[in-house]
Amino acid sequence: MKKSILLFTLAASVIALSACNNDSASDDSTTVVTSEVGDITKDELYEEMKASVGKQALQILIIEKVLASEYEVTDEEVTAQFNKEKEEMGDTFEQYLTQQGQTEESYKKYLRLNLLQEKALTEGVEVTDEEIQTAYENMKTELNARHVLVADEATALEVKAKLEGGADFTEVAKEYSTEPAAQETGGDLGWFTPDEMLKEFSDAALALEPNTISDPVKSQYGFHIIEVIEKREADKDIGTLEENKEDIAKTLKMQKADPQSLLPKVSKLMNEANIEIKDEDLEGAIDQILNPEPAPA
Repeated sequence: MKKSILLFTLAASVIALSACNNDSASDDSTTVVTSEVGDITKDELYEEMKASVGKQALQILIIEKVLASEYEVTDEEVTAQFNKEKEEMGDTFEQYLTQQGQTEESYKKYLRLNLLQEKALTEGVEVTDEEIQTAYENMKTELNARHVLVADEATALEVKAKLEGGADFTEVAKEYSTEPAAQETGGDLGWFTPDEMLKEFSDAALALEPNTISDPVKSQYGFHIIEVIEKREADKDIGTLEENKEDIAKTLKMQKADPQSLLPKVSKLMNEANIEIKDEDLEGAIDQILNPEPAPA
């Protein structure tokens, strides 16, 4: 289960709406499309996009502004993250951007918001040198594993019993797993290093002997039943501890952070900002964020 704890995402359509309305000095009647069958003005485009993604767009734009008022993300940080992801994806990066409806510039906007969220989420979270050292050592191991993700512990125990009774893992994953990808993969995760997964998942997988079935492992997504098929030494040069220390510390802080702490922080910043929405069509867009429901106990 790939780690992912951010509460807000930035869709390409939202970024497009932002760009459309970004130049307040320009005339709303500016023509953005001409054709023999009719023109489209900036105002028409804005109204159409507002009707479809307007409230979501407004939420995201306000979230970005209030977070940026409290936390700093530099252009250098955004570029570094962009280059890192581009290098990791290699030749598939451009294809990925196209599939997501993104350009390089719009993707950097997405990264900036994610980095702002990370800083808000990890504020005050501490990690020790010992934790960093352990995480670095774990990076030297690759795991090939599969899992079944279910909603509750009782179902997880049922899955465990079936697998230990000889049931086919792929078929069980397709029948029980709440993870959409399981219908295609049968729960197969392929090879990964522990830092790529949620901490609870990685810790449990590292502790397993190959070809054994785990007890239920709880994460923010539900309960996992894990089988490690094989372990091996990582076949890539991971660099020195010093070279990895900053990234490891960031990863560990994200793993320790409480995802539910982000929304209250955003809500507090919004309330302090005295936000007034002038467009009546967008009124109420941030009400749920300004007055979030208490997290379940």
